[in-house]
Amino acid sequence: MSELNDPRVLFAAERTLLAWSRTAAGLMAFGFLIERAGVLVGGGTAARDFGFWIGLAFVLLGASLALLSVVQYRRSVATLRPAEIPPGYWVNLSVFVSIAIGLLGLALAAYLVLA
Repeated sequence: MSELNDPRVLFAAERTLLAWSRTAAGLMAFGFLIERAGVLVGGGTAARDFGFWIGLAFVLLGASLALLSVVQYRRSVATLRPAEIPPGYWVNLSVFVSIAIGLLGLALAAYLVLA
């Protein structure tokens, strides 16, 4: 449990969550790029080659990372005392953004599999 009585602890946890969200989005974009490059190299056919599976793995890794980072953030925030959270500050905004990134990543993975 934190003993600092300082809102900077909350803000540091939130910055860490957003950094993980940014990393997750980058992994998903990289996976999509790998998958689409495989389609271009394959002559426009959506063959299920090795590039497809590697790209899909990156997309799923990014989506999982976005969702798991929310769990880590919530655990961190649960250790804070009310004095460390500014009055009226919405601590769940970054949680909603990270969940949205994770869900969109899962939707992208479904699109890649079904396309």
